[in-house]
Amino acid sequence: MTFIKWSYFDHQSSNWSDVIRKNTKMIYMETPSNPTLRITDIRSVATIAKRNDIITVCDNTFMTPYYQNPLDLGVDIVIHSGTKFLNGHSDVVAGSVITNSPILHQKIVNQRTLLGGILGVEDAWLLMRGIKTLGIRMERSEHNTLLIVSFLNRSNKVKKVYHPSLNSHKGRKIHIKQARGFGSVLSFELENVDAVESFLSKVTIRLVGVSLGGVETILSYPWIMSHAGLSEEERLARGVTPELIRFSGGIEDVADLIMDMEQALQ
Repeated sequence: MTFIKWSYFDHQSSNWSDVIRKNTKMIYMETPSNPTLRITDIRSVATIAKRNDIITVCDNTFMTPYYQNPLDLGVDIVIHSGTKFLNGHSDVVAGSVITNSPILHQKIVNQRTLLGGILGVEDAWLLMRGIKTLGIRMERSEHNTLLIVSFLNRSNKVKKVYHPSLNSHKGRKIHIKQARGFGSVLSFELENVDAVESFLSKVTIRLVGVSLGGVETILSYPWIMSHAGLSEEERLARGVTPELIRFSGGIEDVADLIMDMEQALQ
């Protein structure tokens, strides 16, 4: 039996010598991260990894290839949840693993053959359909999200907003260097749990679920949804608080979305 050991770290505040060991084989990153949109300097991490003969993997689900291309920044493998923005219609469960290394490609193909993880023909067709509108969907949902970020940032009912477009966002400068857009996922904190429950029960133009990236706006409550499997200490250490709501912007009329959110906050 093979055991895999792992450690979590924030590369902006951690010392690499403390996390890279002799048996370290891979560095796995997600940028922007879920759900607090922390930014990782992709090129910097890839450079350090190559210096230590370590494979780098980047989850690029939030940005998609339309806004960010980690392979061009030195990453070895890129993964996407095809269920999200690539498909865009919330009707497929799919994923992709992408590399420009012939050696890694063959290893991935061999593993796929052994495990049988091959997408069905109908799902593949739906995924291809979604990718045809990826650019226009990303632009519209980001446009909506930027206006909603501005609205939430001005609201006295909102404690904090997380999105790399904000000047106050810690990783904004790094993100601008490696991506061509800010994306349509944001998170925001309300004053307390009661406010969260009230808000989620009163918004009407939305879905509430753990997914994201659809043409419809989707709200998520990470504390008891996507991050429920972590201990309370782990959630809090990652900035996932009971007051945090994640928002994935859809392509609906943005005035309707803002009006709906405003009445729910009030």
